[in-house]
Amino acid sequence: MPHPLDKAHVLLTGATGFVGQAVLERLLSGHPDAHVTLLVRPRGDITAAQRVAKLLRKPVFRPWRETVGNEGAEAALRDRISVIEGDLGAVPELPGDLDVVIHSASTVSFDLPIDEAFVANVAGPASLYEALQAAGGDPHVVHVSTAYVAGARKGVAEERSLDHEIDHLRELDFAVAARAAAENDSRTPAILGDLNQQAVAEHRRAGPRAVAAATEALRQEWVTERLVDAGRIRAQSLGWPDVYTFTKAMGERVAEGMWAGAGHRLSVLRPTIIESALRHPFPGWIDGFKVADPLIAAYGRGMLPEFPALADTVLDIIPVDFVVNATLEAAATPPPVEEPAYYQVSSSVTNPLRIGQLVSTVREYFSENPLTDHDGSRVSVPAWSFPHPRAVERALRRRESAVSVADKALSKLPATARTRGWIKGLDRTRKDLVRLRKFTSLYQPYTQTEVTFDDARVRELHFALSEEERADRGFDVTDIDWRHYLQSVHIPNVPGLLRQSGGPSKAPAPAALPERTDVLAVFDLQRTLASATLVEQYLWVELAAHPPSRWPRSLAGLVASAPRFLQAERRDRADFIRTFMRRYAGVDPEVLREVIAREVTPSMRRDVFLDAMRRVQAHRAAGHRTVLVSGEIDVFVEPFAPLFDDVVAGSMEVGEDGLWTGHLETSPLVGEARAAWLRRYAREHDMDLEGSFAYGDAYADRPWLDVVGNPHAVNPDASLYRYAHARRWPVLTWTETAESRVVPVLRSLRGGS
Repeated sequence: MPHPLDKAHVLLTGATGFVGQAVLERLLSGHPDAHVTLLVRPRGDITAAQRVAKLLRKPVFRPWRETVGNEGAEAALRDRISVIEGDLGAVPELPGDLDVVIHSASTVSFDLPIDEAFVANVAGPASLYEALQAAGGDPHVVHVSTAYVAGARKGVAEERSLDHEIDHLRELDFAVAARAAAENDSRTPAILGDLNQQAVAEHRRAGPRAVAAATEALRQEWVTERLVDAGRIRAQSLGWPDVYTFTKAMGERVAEGMWAGAGHRLSVLRPTIIESALRHPFPGWIDGFKVADPLIAAYGRGMLPEFPALADTVLDIIPVDFVVNATLEAAATPPPVEEPAYYQVSSSVTNPLRIGQLVSTVREYFSENPLTDHDGSRVSVPAWSFPHPRAVERALRRRESAVSVADKALSKLPATARTRGWIKGLDRTRKDLVRLRKFTSLYQPYTQTEVTFDDARVRELHFALSEEERADRGFDVTDIDWRHYLQSVHIPNVPGLLRQSGGPSKAPAPAALPERTDVLAVFDLQRTLASATLVEQYLWVELAAHPPSRWPRSLAGLVASAPRFLQAERRDRADFIRTFMRRYAGVDPEVLREVIAREVTPSMRRDVFLDAMRRVQAHRAAGHRTVLVSGEIDVFVEPFAPLFDDVVAGSMEVGEDGLWTGHLETSPLVGEARAAWLRRYAREHDMDLEGSFAYGDAYADRPWLDVVGNPHAVNPDASLYRYAHARRWPVLTWTETAESRVVPVLRSLRGGS
């Protein structure tokens, strides 16, 4: 018996989404004479047609492609699929001979800014229905919504129109206007001043441009957070848990008013939480993380010691193939004109899965199939006791406070491989806590809900099929064995969940340097090329230039000035250099240069990291132009000149008496000043910065490290380590110097003395 969709012309929106691509696959595989028109927006340089061609090579279409062959798939793309380039923001002209429209496009984020949610889920459908009216046809529209438009309520939600009097057009106007209001408020002195102070405290060592960029990023983040709060609070004030369900409810009103109210046929399909396929196109098919998956993954990784859920409440899950089958059967069963049909594709009434049962089943799975942590150890999953939400909130605040205290302590410790390991672990903990708080905020309404969803009309659709049809495209939720579905079908196919390393990760081997003559290799000096600091160099000079009787006085003066130097270093590296170099006021530069050349240079060269020397030599062997750039004074940098093609350093002001005044001749070449110098140097020497390399150790080096295509953090401080780790820069630990290799040998020759 022919199916009503077999020769239909179907318009599908949202074809690149999870449900949309599954609907398209079912139309292609199950209704070979149907013609499908897709509304797809381009992405960057990729056209809509190219996106669809790429879409048909995704895993969901694999069984179909294996059946029809590559030629059959190409023929279907050519003869059965039409692509209209556009989006729901401005729907272009649509065909006038459409039989069915399946509108599955929407945003499914629970925490979008209020204006973005309304534009996607309310203004978007309105644009679609305007275009359908202009096309002049009379297709049956299946408007895909969500069962959670029922809002915050208890009891059974029926398959009928929502009972509320909210003016969705007025809400849309307020939502769109909210962004302009938030933008205006973000620029007031009170808000912007606080954000700027926060940026100064965190980024001043990287320079004023970094502070300005950070301030603007914080301002934009403030606007987004305010709009997210506006959406959540407005939704909750009207009886919905979040802006997603609120705007989807408003979207239903758009469909009812603009399509059914205009004398057309409308079906509203309300699925619950859509997860992986039970049977079609193959068991376990899923495309990306879905609603329940972040909770399952976090639980399996031991990140959720507790969660504010009710053990006896129902988590309403439905396999995606059930949703697709119900969608197409609803499309094939048009209701009377101006009498919309409502279908809730759900399991909570007919085959409920309670939270306690879900947790027990998931815990059993991960106990038998444990994940591994970053150290390769097996993760033990917790046994939830389902505490009161306030207890979970208190525990979460205690952990957040402990992380904050530890973070402040770590920022004051010396930069070593051990402290960087602690920072990395602390950052993982912080991310876990951020994720846990987000889960608690977003998912608590769904894990504590006491609403269930009537599915009587959906079951009528299912049982209207013949027995043979039910076996192929049925959607009877009583067929689902939840333990089998979760443990054998769904969890093993959650994307990325089980791709664990099985042990501690190893740093990748460094890639071979490309042989080029148009790239730079730029090195910082302190703690990058050599381990010595300005203070250590000063001590070397003092010890070499003066008799031992003066050493105590020099050391005492240095110790007394230490707090001032430390404060300058934390504030700005250039200030530190200026402050410290005042100790050289009255020094004869030629005498100092002679002392350094005769007495100090051997110590400075022995202080060079062996790995740094090897890296410099490797760059020179590859034809790269090697440059040492330092904010220090030239006399302290000259001993390293033979290692590099160019050495760039600062200089001191010389008085009329030929002695140093204690002031610099020019501003120190650090931070943003070095970035500007590097751009000009590359331009004048015709060098490719994108292919160039740079090596620095401090957050103050961030501006010039950002300039090149291959930045490296060497023995980084806490701030640079976090920045480099977030951007996946190589982080190098160089510790062995020529002196550290020679001294133990000398000691052994002297009998360990």
